[in-house]
Amino acid sequence: MYAAVYKGAMNDITEFITRWKNSGGSEQANSQLFLAELCAVLDLPPPDPARPINDENLYSFERKVYVPRGDGTEELKRLDLYRQGCFVLESKQGQDKAASLPLPGISDAKTSTAVKRGTRRWEDAMQCARRQAENYIRCLPAREGRPPFLIVADVGYCFDIYSEFTRTGGVYLHFPDARTYRIKLDDLEKPETQAFFRAIWNDPLSLDPSRRAAKVTEEVAAHLAELARSLEAESHDPENVSQFLMRCIFSMFAEDVGLIPAGSFTDILRKAVVDPGLFRNFVRDLWTAMNAGEVSVALGKKLLRFNGRIFADPEVLPLGRAQIHILLEASGANWQEVEPAIFGTLLERALDPRERHKLGAHYTPRAYVERLIVPTVMQPLRKEWDDVQAAASLLFNQEKEKEARDTVREFHNRLLKIRVLDPACGSGNFLYVTLEHTKRLEGEVLQALYSYGERQKSFLQMTRISFLVLR
Repeated sequence: MYAAVYKGAMNDITEFITRWKNSGGSEQANSQLFLAELCAVLDLPPPDPARPINDENLYSFERKVYVPRGDGTEELKRLDLYRQGCFVLESKQGQDKAASLPLPGISDAKTSTAVKRGTRRWEDAMQCARRQAENYIRCLPAREGRPPFLIVADVGYCFDIYSEFTRTGGVYLHFPDARTYRIKLDDLEKPETQAFFRAIWNDPLSLDPSRRAAKVTEEVAAHLAELARSLEAESHDPENVSQFLMRCIFSMFAEDVGLIPAGSFTDILRKAVVDPGLFRNFVRDLWTAMNAGEVSVALGKKLLRFNGRIFADPEVLPLGRAQIHILLEASGANWQEVEPAIFGTLLERALDPRERHKLGAHYTPRAYVERLIVPTVMQPLRKEWDDVQAAASLLFNQEKEKEARDTVREFHNRLLKIRVLDPACGSGNFLYVTLEHTKRLEGEVLQALYSYGERQKSFLQMTRISFLVLR
């Protein structure tokens, strides 16, 4: 409704940004107008008029939810903007002259002061809004399902984006990560940001990285399965084939994420396709240098040392031109999108003749892995982290900055001591996903420490979780 009214007048993104940047005024007065104009300028479908029957409001402002009080009664709350199967948006506004945002630990509005954007108190208020929205989402009718996205909007300033793609009641995490989850108003001028918002509104599951990763992973595994079959046909030991392929896999990943010079392994493969006799010498040189952290003669560069013992025995199987070409095809994939949590299983089955026909069809999906590790490992940790944040925020508001910092640091130290056991530990999928979730939580903790005045981050400590989880 509102978007249709303003579409003619508000058809330029620059005009929209200028109009709303640092707009002042209250969230309550401005939120719906801001969001309606956002829909108009990004050519998003406008919210529907609210209907008398609440359950019919599947894309509307002020969708009602009923939050249990704990005494058997319910309290009426409203979602600022809701689209079934897509998102819940909670809007706030805070700056020096604006209406103040609610602060954790301060219940009397008369005693609170306006919250300046970018401060620790503003961050606390934004997190409070996120937790409030999460609580509302849990109260939506089960038949509607939980939306994959949660958005906290500071009207006229930014959008904080969180996701939970399993839609099973898990925790909403920073999307795409804790460094880039906040979209400033000026970012709306970027075509990629506009496309991102359209995807959230119209096809949110297309943004699920595990879906893209699964597709890329299956394509890569198909190439490696073909190579594995040809090597086994030449009577190579299956264990040696497996170890050789894992070293190739890591090399392709390393060049795509910058652990070794970009394209270096692929360049070796290109040269070896022309002259297969070069393959074993060049690759052995590369892997030996990676194991020791020495200069690679083939690359003419000193490499980082990889100490996981994967290159301790740099055996290189002899490959013919056709086999090298298969590896070259696999290296052409974007290895940043290959999902480690499922690749082990796919490769395992590629090497097992009895399971090859199942390639890519029956691996443990990430969503299934998360259904186990989120409630058993992450939800208890995140509940504890929520309590720690509330306690630290209260201390900070009482001008006890050191005590707030110590409270967060104590939780970080506890996080570093966690050990995770997977008795089966087939291809490591469950451990990898647990590690990834735990590291994301640690990133949030370190970010909070920094915001409370910590200026020395121990990256040696940051790696200890990896060691303890995979031990």
